This record gives sequence, structure tokens and C-alpha cells, in this order.
Amino acid sequence: MTLTKNHLINSISNHLSIPKIRSAALFETLIVTIKDALESGENVMISGFGKFSVQNKNERRVRNPATGEDLMLESRRVVRFKCSGRLRKRMNGD
Repeated sequence: MTLTKNHLINSISNHLSIPKIRSAALFETLIVTIKDALESGENVMISGFGKFSVQNKNERRVRNPATGEDLMLESRRVVRFKCSGRLRKRMNGD
């Protein structure tokens, strides 16, 4: 099962005993804060969960496997996630 935005909002609402509209606002604020930090190039570290970081990828030559055509991918920024040791241990049953 995929954990969706709606599942997270419902979970916040149930755990904090607050209306769903309020938990949706809290969730949206959190997501906007994380997006803004990543967009400005900052890392986002959530203790016990992991670290989101922005990596720069250089321009590179690739080949389209369907046509064999050579292409150039533009340089871009990507978001990487590295889970914390605590989360890794919990996922592996340690």
C-alpha cells in the first residue's frame, strides 16, 4: 500500500485529535517549508528519519535505447534522500 497525502493528514488528525482541515494546513505548511529549503539549496535533516539534500548533476551524453540516438541531458539539480541509522535499523528489524 502506498502512503498518500490524505493518509498522512488523517493520521495527523487522529493522533492530535484536531480537525482534518487543521491537520491539512499543518501538513501543507511542513511541505512548503521543506520545498522552500530544498529550492534554495539547503539540506533538510529530520532527526530519526533522514536527510534530504540537493545534488547538482552535470550535463552528460546519453543514448536513447529505443532509437539508438545520442542525446545531451542538460545539467540539473536533483533531490537525494539518505535515511537515518535509526530508521534503517527499524526497517531491518534490529
